[in-house]
Amino acid sequence: MASTLLGRFLCSGSGPLKAVASKPLVAVPSAAAAACRFWVVLPRRCLATPNPAAKKVYQREKPHCNIGTIGHVDHGKTTLTAAITKVLAEEKLAAVKKYEEIDNAPEEQARGITINVAHVEYSTANRHYGHTDCPGHADYIKNMITGTSQMDGAILVVAATDGAMPQTREHLLLAKQIGIEHIVVYLNKADAADKEMLELVEIELRELLTEHGYKGDEVPIVTGSALCALEGREPDLGKDSILKLLDTVDSHIPTPQRDLDKPFLMPIESVYSIPGRGTVVTGRLDRGIVKKGMECEIVGYNKFFKSTVTGIEMFHKILEEAQAGDQLGALIRGIKRDEVRRGMVLCKPGTIKQHDQFEAQVYVLKKEEGGRERPILKRYQPMVVLDHLGLPGQDHRRGPRQWSCRARTASWLSDSSSPWRWSRASASRSATAAAPRAPGSSPKC
Repeated sequence: MASTLLGRFLCSGSGPLKAVASKPLVAVPSAAAAACRFWVVLPRRCLATPNPAAKKVYQREKPHCNIGTIGHVDHGKTTLTAAITKVLAEEKLAAVKKYEEIDNAPEEQARGITINVAHVEYSTANRHYGHTDCPGHADYIKNMITGTSQMDGAILVVAATDGAMPQTREHLLLAKQIGIEHIVVYLNKADAADKEMLELVEIELRELLTEHGYKGDEVPIVTGSALCALEGREPDLGKDSILKLLDTVDSHIPTPQRDLDKPFLMPIESVYSIPGRGTVVTGRLDRGIVKKGMECEIVGYNKFFKSTVTGIEMFHKILEEAQAGDQLGALIRGIKRDEVRRGMVLCKPGTIKQHDQFEAQVYVLKKEEGGRERPILKRYQPMVVLDHLGLPGQDHRRGPRQWSCRARTASWLSDSSSPWRWSRASASRSATAAAPRAPGSSPKC
């Protein structure tokens, strides 16, 4: 028996009924000649209407590139991200994202800092961009590594009032270790610094870039104020600097070559549950092509699950086909939310095996960079961060009982049993943190 909905109407002989109920109802023409009051019983199914919020289909009209903002805390990374969307929205190339919408977590708004990475999209005349806004605070460096590992190029944001700060140096170091070869510098807060200060900071930044393996004399530096652009004042430092920055990104950061012919692989960044539909995993597709209806496998933490991709979206737009480089969400059938963890990978069945050993170059920060002041002792337990994966490790070196922190790099062999065991392998100097990845390569599982 069809369910029904009761609605109370006032009718008049001259027109349609008017609803007086609080819920939206359907007006039914009245044939009564005189005013009257009565109840109308309507089938629930007759209230069905087309969904006005139906999602759009993503049209792949331009090359896609992943970039993002890195740099010290409070130097204006999120403000710049919001300013970019505002300026491009005026040309109908983006949707405006306010500062509060980017840093939307209660803790982020309460403290006024970015904690988790945030993703926005926009386009220029030449390319479509997926933009990752990374946290700058030292306490959330793991989240910064997660965000940077998805980038093809980076925008280093430096406040002209402060110059290079500890996290400026650390982010540059990590970006180079992860494999970010192309960087554009945005010298922010230029409205609060004089010309001499701007020149000194630019010289300092070029030396710092050269020190970390970049071509400091060739890296473009754009001077401006993201806040001016966001507030619509001082166009020379505001809107014009944003447009110049985007033109520089278009020309300086090349369109990456994607591995489309290889089996698909996506490290999982986040996991969500949609009641009645299934589990959604998000991340950046490192290689290959994924289509709706394809079989897939989720691998990691000594577990694996086989399933089917039942839907794909990118920035809330439906994708018929996801390609390497896309930041996507994949709806997976028959997998529970608590079965999947960040750090697992989504891949083609049978193409990825789990390993408990790998060799990596490791790095420890110097005292001047905010790193250790004391030697590293045996049984030291560092936090190992690989793209989206973070696990505790343990030092099982043979030989000296401690290492001096005067040396900085080494090669190690990792045995990733639980907890991870580390054995020294041909280390000529010292210490550790994030395993590097060659540009364009995929993380090894």
